[in-house]
Amino acid sequence: MEATRSYTALFFILLISLSSSSSYAKKRKEYKPCKELVLFFHDIIYNGHNKANATSAIVAAPEGANRTILAGEFHFGNVAVFDDPITLDNNLHSPPVGRAQGMYLYDTKNTYTAWLGFSFSLNSTEHQGSINFVGADPLMNKTRDISIVGGTGDFFMHRGVATVMTDAYEGEVYFRLRVDMKFYECW
Repeated sequence: MEATRSYTALFFILLISLSSSSSYAKKRKEYKPCKELVLFFHDIIYNGHNKANATSAIVAAPEGANRTILAGEFHFGNVAVFDDPITLDNNLHSPPVGRAQGMYLYDTKNTYTAWLGFSFSLNSTEHQGSINFVGADPLMNKTRDISIVGGTGDFFMHRGVATVMTDAYEGEVYFRLRVDMKFYECW
């Protein structure tokens, strides 16, 4: 009789543990964005000869490096600040709808990777406010995801993911990024 109770208790404990572990096998919740936006920003790094057109500058470099030319292999140690125009399309000469302002730093010795911290300050008839971004940018990947960590104005406390793609570049002086934003928390 005692053995039967032990087997019954063991059976129920096993049944409960199996039923609770099956809840982990459920599909992940699929999130749908509450707002989407695609913008382009254009970065022209100062190279000692383009003062009138430059929108970014190297502000820190490895010991003994020239701050008008990116450091040697993989640009490790360079820090640049930027104030770039944002457009609705990929044309640098389109009317800007805001500014991309922040910094990027090259933080890996064996591949092209940057860390980004910046804001989009938008001031157009469609959008007013800022969107804040932070994250790693493995430049050799076709698309990279960085976090949208907040915002102001039309983007008050918005959070989401921005998929960044290098849309064009000219040597080490100019690059254009396409930023495809999906907001999953909209207030």
